Amino acid sequence: MTVEVQRAVAAAVVVRGGRVLLVRRRVAEGVLSWQFPAGKIESEETPGEAAARETEEETGLLVVPQSVLGQRVHPMTGREIHYIACRPVGGRAVVASADEVAGLAWVTHGEIPQYVPYGLFGPVQNYLDEALLS
Repeated sequence: MTVEVQRAVAAAVVVRGGRVLLVRRRVAEGVLSWQFPAGKIESEETPGEAAARETEEETGLLVVPQSVLGQRVHPMTGREIHYIACRPVGGRAVVASADEVAGLAWVTHGEIPQYVPYGLFGPVQNYLDEALLS
């Protein structure tokens, strides 16, 4: 009997021009439809590398990981998630992976609750409070 271990996920928290990038999943994970660009961390990757790769694959936007905001087991999915602050360095955000992503939005601080009504992970919220309100 083999037990499949779920790989951890890296999520990119990308801020540009006073807004944060969110993507709408084609297939929602429970109530999670809008979220940060994210995906499984491959065995040879750091969480930052995975966050940058997933952002490019899903949105076409090139980003560079800046700092680790924190990690947790997500209360709704049970998956381990690493949140990585990333800086955009090239490209333009579009739906680059139509089989995974149904839409994307650059969201202001005040709009976050409309997209993520259940609230954000504390360290991510603190980062966005600083990054979007300063």
